[in-house]
Amino acid sequence: MLGTIINVVLVLAGSILGLIFKNRISTRFASGLNYALGLCVLGIGISSMIKTNDTLCVIVCMVVGTLAGEALNIERRMDGIGEVLRRKMIKGEGNNRFVEGFVTASVLFCVGAMAINGSLEAGMSQKYDILISKAVIDGVTSITFAAAMGVGVAFSVIPILIYEGGMTLLFSVVGQGIAPAVVAEMSAVGGTIIVGIGINMLGMTKEKIRVGNMLPAIFLPLLYLPLSQWLSGLMG
Repeated sequence: MLGTIINVVLVLAGSILGLIFKNRISTRFASGLNYALGLCVLGIGISSMIKTNDTLCVIVCMVVGTLAGEALNIERRMDGIGEVLRRKMIKGEGNNRFVEGFVTASVLFCVGAMAINGSLEAGMSQKYDILISKAVIDGVTSITFAAAMGVGVAFSVIPILIYEGGMTLLFSVVGQGIAPAVVAEMSAVGGTIIVGIGINMLGMTKEKIRVGNMLPAIFLPLLYLPLSQWLSGLMG
């Protein structure tokens, strides 16, 4: 859990810095940083996505996972959690981007190759290099996110703690039984979702991609690859 705790601390620290310097960052400067980060996020997602060894796995998992997420309306539920936190803890009219900041930061910080591989390494061998590197990136990103979208970014530490910490604990118990090929495809699917976040940040579509509803896809390689291998065996 050490890596997760460091991640939480750095995101909180970055969010505080972003809120402190919020009024000192011009709109043009913040907009430029947002686009720069959007390009970086897009690049990170693409770099993970293209490492797949089974393109069909990524396609099937994204389709099925997105259908499941749309049925469950995960993104709306995440919006609801953010709205509840805003009503209970935030007063005034200056935090109307609370939900956007909470959801955007939560999805960005929780999904991707570094979260999966870092949690796997931490759970299986108590090595925290990947998670600490991710924590530094998240901490820097949270500065500009908090400056642009407000205090909602700081509350993303809640899903980080649950998701990343839970994954670390899970992998510490069952990680030895997960094949490297499965982890690779989970990372590729996560990278594909990250691409969607980058597209949203760059404003490349008229309607925002509901990336939150795609989250179930990241776990589907756990089912897809064994099933695919079993079917291949039946077909000779």
